[in-house]
Amino acid sequence: MTRLYDFSARRIEGQEWPLSELKGQVVLVVNTASACGFTPQFAGLQALHQHYGERGLTVLGFPCNQFGGQDPNAEPQILSFCQSNFGVSFPMMSKVQVNGPGAHPLFQWLTRSAPGVLGTEAIKWNFTKFLVGKDGQVIRRYGSVDKPESLHGDIEAALAA
Repeated sequence: MTRLYDFSARRIEGQEWPLSELKGQVVLVVNTASACGFTPQFAGLQALHQHYGERGLTVLGFPCNQFGGQDPNAEPQILSFCQSNFGVSFPMMSKVQVNGPGAHPLFQWLTRSAPGVLGTEAIKWNFTKFLVGKDGQVIRRYGSVDKPESLHGDIEAALAA
């Protein structure tokens, strides 16, 4: 059985990070973009990180430029933008593809584990979110329009499990 902890990803600062370091935590994986109508969700994601971080929630942001070219900048600029405009302190990862043959293996697994509307695996847009439980299995997928503040109930349940 595959779990979140079986993957690694490169942090935006450049080092490879085994996600096994997140064992026992609840994780919210989000494909992000810096120039999208949903970009203000960074503030809500940061609020979740601050509110639940000490209880075991980790938010992981994965910049992606596959949707409307809305994250074209280099990684240092992406990180600076997120920190200066939204105070992001949760881990930001290197830019990835989330769909197609070049999709990061983590996103291949996430989309297979939690298909979207009508069973489609493809991510439709920026700020699609995946909630992963303490056991490393996907609990639920959320679309771009699902605001971070609407996830409190599911996060509370996952932390209590």
